[in-house]
Amino acid sequence: MMKNIYLLFLCISFTGISQKKYLTKSGVLNFEASVEAFEEIKASNSNVTAIFNAANGQIAALALVKGFRFKNALMEEHFNENYAESDLYPKAIFKGELVGFSLDALQTSYSIQGTLSFHGITKPLENVSVEVKSSENSFTLQGTFEIAPNDFDIEIPKIVRSKIADSVAVIFEFELLKK
Repeated sequence: MMKNIYLLFLCISFTGISQKKYLTKSGVLNFEASVEAFEEIKASNSNVTAIFNAANGQIAALALVKGFRFKNALMEEHFNENYAESDLYPKAIFKGELVGFSLDALQTSYSIQGTLSFHGITKPLENVSVEVKSSENSFTLQGTFEIAPNDFDIEIPKIVRSKIADSVAVIFEFELLKK
């Protein structure tokens, strides 16, 4: 009898924990490094995996670098071979948390703090504003931040340097469903 009671409590506790995790495998990550008067440098990846723990506000996201799609196939090839070196560094990973997040006092905007790993370099990412929408079975997180290619040791040849922005705008949107 005692074993059955322990088993019941164990099942209930696992159910309670799992209900606070939300997941997507179809998150969207866009970036733009365009400079006015030159060809648009813009890409999108719609297969980003992200998990959000609503119990503590922690979030993690993983994007395969080769998943970014450009309008121009040659630009995509150059991005993967010459800049991101996606064969050597196949993933971009973010780990962090929504600062001050609480299910009891849900707000519509938070600040994200964490680390971004890209091109073999891990850098802190702080004070990124994120808009949060929630429903009974989902959370949607949207935001924008900027990174500099040189912060991640991405060398841009002089011949094209004036055609690529010094600061790259990164836009994300994750619709996370209850796991």
